[in-house]
Amino acid sequence: MKILPLDDPAADLATAGGKGASLSRLARAGLPVPGGFHVTTEAYRDFVSRDGLHELIMRAVAEASPDEAARRISALFAAREMPEGTAAEIRAAYARLGDDVPVAVRSSATAEDLPEMSFAGQQETYLNIRGDALPGAVKRCWASLWTARAIAYRAGNGVPQDEVALAVVVQELVPADAAGVLFTVNPITGARDQMMINASWGLGEAVVGGLVTPDTVVVGRDGHEIVEERVGEKDVMTVRAPEGTREEPVPPKLRRAAVLDRAQAVRLAELGARIEELYGTAMDVEWARRDGTFLIVQARPVTGLGRRVEEWNDSLTGEYLWTSANLGEAVPDVMTPCTWSLVQIFIHEAMSASALPGFDLVGNIGGRFYMNLSVVVSIARALGMQGRLSATEQVFGKLPPGLDVPLLPTSRWRIIASVLPLGFAIQKKVAANLKRMPGFLATARERCTTLHERATAAATPGELADLWERELLPYFVEACRVFEAAGRQGGGSLVWTRDRLRRLVGEVDAEAMLTGAGSDGELASLGPIVGLERLAAGEIDREEFARVYGHRGAHEFEVSVARPGEDPGWIDAQLASMSGDRRHAGALLDRQREAREAAWKRFEQRYPGKAAKMRLRIRRWNATVRDRETTRSEVIRVIWAVRALVLRAGVLTGHGDDLFFLSIQELVTVLRGDDGPLAEVAVRRATYERYAALPAYPTLIVGRFDPVRWAASPGRRGDIFDARGGDIPVSDTITGFPGAPGVVEGVARIIAGPEDGDRLAPGEILVTTLTNIGWTPMFPRAAAVVTDMGAPLSHASIVARELGVPAVVGTGNATVRLRDGDRIRVDGEHGTVELLTSLDHDR
Repeated sequence: MKILPLDDPAADLATAGGKGASLSRLARAGLPVPGGFHVTTEAYRDFVSRDGLHELIMRAVAEASPDEAARRISALFAAREMPEGTAAEIRAAYARLGDDVPVAVRSSATAEDLPEMSFAGQQETYLNIRGDALPGAVKRCWASLWTARAIAYRAGNGVPQDEVALAVVVQELVPADAAGVLFTVNPITGARDQMMINASWGLGEAVVGGLVTPDTVVVGRDGHEIVEERVGEKDVMTVRAPEGTREEPVPPKLRRAAVLDRAQAVRLAELGARIEELYGTAMDVEWARRDGTFLIVQARPVTGLGRRVEEWNDSLTGEYLWTSANLGEAVPDVMTPCTWSLVQIFIHEAMSASALPGFDLVGNIGGRFYMNLSVVVSIARALGMQGRLSATEQVFGKLPPGLDVPLLPTSRWRIIASVLPLGFAIQKKVAANLKRMPGFLATARERCTTLHERATAAATPGELADLWERELLPYFVEACRVFEAAGRQGGGSLVWTRDRLRRLVGEVDAEAMLTGAGSDGELASLGPIVGLERLAAGEIDREEFARVYGHRGAHEFEVSVARPGEDPGWIDAQLASMSGDRRHAGALLDRQREAREAAWKRFEQRYPGKAAKMRLRIRRWNATVRDRETTRSEVIRVIWAVRALVLRAGVLTGHGDDLFFLSIQELVTVLRGDDGPLAEVAVRRATYERYAALPAYPTLIVGRFDPVRWAASPGRRGDIFDARGGDIPVSDTITGFPGAPGVVEGVARIIAGPEDGDRLAPGEILVTTLTNIGWTPMFPRAAAVVTDMGAPLSHASIVARELGVPAVVGTGNATVRLRDGDRIRVDGEHGTVELLTSLDHDR
């Protein structure tokens, strides 16, 4: 049969092509589809079988490029008339639609509209065709099977060229006042509990062809509530013309008017749900509206959507201010579920002082670690300690001027009643853990190394589960508690000592006097670079380096990432980068010691009566910094041991790296013989990969934040996102915290990650978003350091200060305002960065 009614059951993929088979299925299911008929693939095959046309087509495809083959085949079709018998059948089927009915003539290939791939737009569609023009339009559709784009697309997707054929769907052209596309899944976020509708005035070609910015309506699948509604600027619309269609301006009063009201959007979503149920998969549906009635003109499976995903987004819990500063430096990556479960244990044990029952102190936003500053600010204000909030800047960085911090939706008295009892308990806990700290640190490396080795050597899954529950978890908790105690000893001495010293002697001498945290013992933040220099000098071997320093790295909290101690190539690369560098950490530390001693002499001359007391204060400062960094290092050493446990579990269970996509608690369940949690692995892996493909999110987030939508926005900012619509101006200057004093001019080198560290030449200025211990080997090569994130107590400040490398941290915008290769001046004393010469002359 060369002609079939639109709803004929015989209209399958081989006979009617993908589009035709889909429309036939919709029509038979009773969905509102415009009337029409199929010109089947039999008609096409009959046409190309005459006069050797098929062989000529195959020869052109085999011999020529897609462009040249398309030109040759187009000429072959144009030179041949449609067989009269076929043309007569087409005219008869058209007459049954009515008198001079305008129709849409759509190509429908046999390799089209399949779930695995989308051939949308590969072949032609002709609109507003009437009478005797119809056979010619059908023949032009046949020829469009052989456009350059269609030939290349089939070749790229492994579709044999000699097996394809083309049917044509002829349908009544709906005199639509509005049209658009409905996705039965949110194609932007991948959320399967939402449908997205695009709508514009006139025929649908303006939307499908991208000629307008359509209205967007997101409808929730449960209850069909309107989740989001945006009205687009609809400048043009496609309308019928005497010979086809044309674009004309949308009347001004309709350009910013909503095409669909809420009731219509819900009705359309209900149609979409019926279509998805019919096909059993997410669908891309083209629709038209005529006099308030909706018609379906096409439906195909959504392709390129990817796998089902979850939503990891604690910003949806309320209107809070979130920051990724400070702890975000230690956890800079999108976290696997296993890592996130370990982070939650760490926060519960190591940051209990900032907890408030009923509110989360930390959150997972798009897989990244954020801290809820609204909790900290609300507690401070409730206790009348607003004046001390400036101290948080030295830990978490500055907030933009004019930013209104949202407070917790609870009363001051409830906060006080919750916090005060916790405060007394925490003081007691910290005091007890401080007493335990020396003994803990004395044996920590040996104990953790033993646990690591036992995890690696475990013979059964049950042995691993016992090791975690009975020994490794209790040891992890102990390490976290000691870390908390180390950071809280002396109260606010880290903040107040620095501020007082700066007032007495100024920025330069204050920073010099505060160095020397490693003079009474190695500062853990400098460990990797000191270890590398010892290795290069032959003082230690590779095995010793891996044992002592191998747990520290740029991604040290993420259990799925290998540590430097596991990667000989990392050690080789670091040693190679040091070989041509004349500035070594040892020499820089010696130089800084001289500057420190000179600063002390000036202080003693100026304040002879205060010198002894100030030396005691700074000795305590250095002890606190050293203890904090050392205990942090031991926490990370435990994380390495947990990584060894997960890797061994993957071997023993046969589930490999799938186990990184379980929480540590779920992992133990699997080790005990219950594979139930593994059902979630595929979705979580897809979710992780989706978030990991996005750029790093803003340092500050206020309110509900959609990582995918933000990443797609051309106007996105990396410093702040405020869902309230607050207009925080983008600074034209680059200013931050004085991280370490000194003035340097040089070439800015924008480094995205420590893996690109070999791009930093000696004497260049390192400019980046943030640094952690994995960046430390670069610091001796850098003439100065500039970061978007950071504060006086951040990694960049501590290491730069100890090495005497000028630094400006927490600028918020350096990586945006500067370009790779710009010449800049860094003033670490005043916290400013000046652009001297730009490679971008348009700025």
